[in-house]
Amino acid sequence: MGGRGRGRRSSGAPSRRAGDRSRSPGRAAACLFGAALALVVAGCGAQEHPNEPRPQPPTRVSVSITEHAITARPSRIAIGPEPTRQIPQNQHAAQPPVRSGAPLAVALVAANLTDFESRLEVRGPRKDASSGPLVANGNGTFQVDLPTGVYTLSAADIPAAKPAKLTVGPYRTSSKNDLLLP
Repeated sequence: MGGRGRGRRSSGAPSRRAGDRSRSPGRAAACLFGAALALVVAGCGAQEHPNEPRPQPPTRVSVSITEHAITARPSRIAIGPEPTRQIPQNQHAAQPPVRSGAPLAVALVAANLTDFESRLEVRGPRKDASSGPLVANGNGTFQVDLPTGVYTLSAADIPAAKPAKLTVGPYRTSSKNDLLLP
């Protein structure tokens, strides 16, 4: 046999080495297409993103308790869009309404301007609530969820103080236009 025929097949074609692969552009394009398709399929899952409105932050009501009367400002809330609710950059944007029968979160900021410790009481058609103790000549915040209706605000330990009325309307707004809210 001698030295002839080494490295050649009997058909006369040169032999392939281990590192030599055929590189066709069609095969490379098919691999790229398959990889891209796999990424797209992996990224498309069965996710739901409901467009539920964001809840509005609590509406603040200032309450003053004196020996003669209790005052609430504003005395009517959630009647319509509130001009002071928007942050300055959104003053001219319409507040997005929420169609919901959910109670309104109300933060009652109470100032007890008497020399007596007392509690703020909220009485209404579907909700009664009472705050913790309000120290004499002190203040406190009391948060309560109030359904639509007319409520009476009174001081528990000051019977001579004339109660205040607080009207809660059905209007609710989404906080989607307000930035930096939790």
